[in-house]
Amino acid sequence: MDVKTGKLRIQALHDQLNRYNYEYHVLDQPTVPDAEYDRLMNELLALEEAFPELKTADSPTQRVGGQVLSAFEKVEHRTPMLSLGNAFAEQDLRDFDRRVRQVVGEEFSYVCELKIDGLAVSLRYEGGYFVQGATRGDGSVGEDITENLKTIRSIPLRTKEPVTMEVRGEAFMPRKSFEALNEMKMQNEEIPFANPRNAAAGSLRQLDPRIAAKRNLDIFVYAMTDAGEKEVDSHSEGLDLLDHLGFKTNQERKKCATIEQVIAYIEEWQEKRPELPYDIDGIVIKVDSFDHQAELGTTAKSPRWAIAYKFPAEEVMTKLINIELTVGRTGVITPTAILEPVQVAGTTVQRASLHNEDLIRQKDIHIGDYVVIKKAGDIIPEVVNVIEEKRTGNEEEFVMPTHCPECDSELVRLEEEVALRCINPSCPAQIREGLIHFVSRNAMNIDGLGEKVITQLFKEKLIEDVADLYTLTKEQLIQLERMGEKSADNLVKAIESSKANSLERLLFGLGIRHVGAKAAKTLAQHFETMDNLQKATYDELVAINEIGEKMADAIVTYFSQQEVESLVSELQASGVNMVYKGPKLVNVEESDSIFAGKTVVLTGKLEQLARNDAKAQIEALGGKVTGSVSKKTDLVIAGEDAGSKLAKAEELEIEVWNEARLLTELNK
Repeated sequence: MDVKTGKLRIQALHDQLNRYNYEYHVLDQPTVPDAEYDRLMNELLALEEAFPELKTADSPTQRVGGQVLSAFEKVEHRTPMLSLGNAFAEQDLRDFDRRVRQVVGEEFSYVCELKIDGLAVSLRYEGGYFVQGATRGDGSVGEDITENLKTIRSIPLRTKEPVTMEVRGEAFMPRKSFEALNEMKMQNEEIPFANPRNAAAGSLRQLDPRIAAKRNLDIFVYAMTDAGEKEVDSHSEGLDLLDHLGFKTNQERKKCATIEQVIAYIEEWQEKRPELPYDIDGIVIKVDSFDHQAELGTTAKSPRWAIAYKFPAEEVMTKLINIELTVGRTGVITPTAILEPVQVAGTTVQRASLHNEDLIRQKDIHIGDYVVIKKAGDIIPEVVNVIEEKRTGNEEEFVMPTHCPECDSELVRLEEEVALRCINPSCPAQIREGLIHFVSRNAMNIDGLGEKVITQLFKEKLIEDVADLYTLTKEQLIQLERMGEKSADNLVKAIESSKANSLERLLFGLGIRHVGAKAAKTLAQHFETMDNLQKATYDELVAINEIGEKMADAIVTYFSQQEVESLVSELQASGVNMVYKGPKLVNVEESDSIFAGKTVVLTGKLEQLARNDAKAQIEALGGKVTGSVSKKTDLVIAGEDAGSKLAKAEELEIEVWNEARLLTELNK
């Protein structure tokens, strides 16, 4: 092969590999197998070895890691990398909004973005080529980490247009990469990284770029400080331009017209945060218009047009002052740490789960220890570890009891279980917890009948099982402490209303072992009536998708009990519905439904249907509803304010319906 032919082939390989790289690392939509990508890369490496004069700075081969550096050169930022002011509470956000409105008036909007927990970097492009990358440093001077940044495959080595510009982004380590890295470190008997942020920072400051190349870092670009010849008037337009040029931006951003919408966005992502494949530690809020940003200006440290809302710290230290035992509805004895009150994620916490005796032994937890607690989502926090250096010698070892703390029956540990269990069916704690579960939101959803009221009713012996709930009268309820006539009337109506619930709610409410809300719906859809389910055999149950052997055995055992048969009869006599009312199951292969076998994404606000109802109806007609748009998506239903998912659907030329079309098809 001569130089001319080699040059043409190298350019063709550049184009192919850059396109495949963009599809895989930016769009998350790979179009070729890894083996094909590797084959083309090896061909390019061989050609560059044969014709070294044809190797260019934007070659895909430059991502594997260059020469080992002796030190990092200093880089002076052309535009300072300012830090953002912080907000820790809703009032801080409202104060920020008030200050903005005082300067720019009422006609403006914000852009909200996820605050990625990584390392801020600056990327410089000249004529479309990536020429330099630097850390933030002190904001004015950073370190040149160009070679390490080249190993991040979502950073374009050449943009789609020959622009000269500087952009800012957050380099990070995805959770999967972090877990794999720490697993490898532990296998090599090395100290693991404490968190993905430290791992990302450590990787980008390696003098050997080949180490960074192995660690599968990623980046979200979030701003441009110099748009070159490109004319953009707002931050949101700038992000769209970055998308167009081939950069990876975070698609979960949202434009908000009011501070109320900003707060709603924050609340949404505080709840959805655990679902992300990367860590975030807050939300960044920016005034959108560049003219408004200029009016607001900056202080010496931070811009006045942006603020970072920081999620509350998830790990705190406190003292464990006692361990209490509770008996669950299935008889499991659960130890709970009683703590000195401490603020965690915006709430005062005094209790934390200890799960079981084995965990207490494993973590060497003593009464009187100082411990670190961590809040996982919105559930009761758990103890992460003991701070041994704070021990005084006065701590007490905890010993699990041999008998139930409620009924004094001997506790047992069933085969293959770590939990101690009370197996007395008349244990008052189990009955009470079963009642609380029965009326809960995902079960019979009886409004106003919470844990305190159930406890009172049980204590006064007005109820002994769930069937007794449907015999309660207003006169009985009024006798309860802090129960007025209006509350009693509302509660009687709520109990009466619950009789009409579809069968799956009743099944979940009965608390059959291993049967959660999803399994209850599967059973209700399949058998349609309580009578059919009661007669179901083990073989019929295990033949159903999602119903395993343990669950099938538990269901057969449950309905074989005489007391259960009597309970179901009492509920039926009280008028409780025993029939599935939801959409019928559809055989995808035989169905003529337009949804059968299709992958559907719901986005935006639906006016006439609740999101869960729409999802249930689509799935009942044989469709599969997912949360993200990809090349595997067949259909997108777009309501009002549909954002990035709609844009991605249009980009991928996926069929899009509005809510009216959805309703038409559902009603056929």
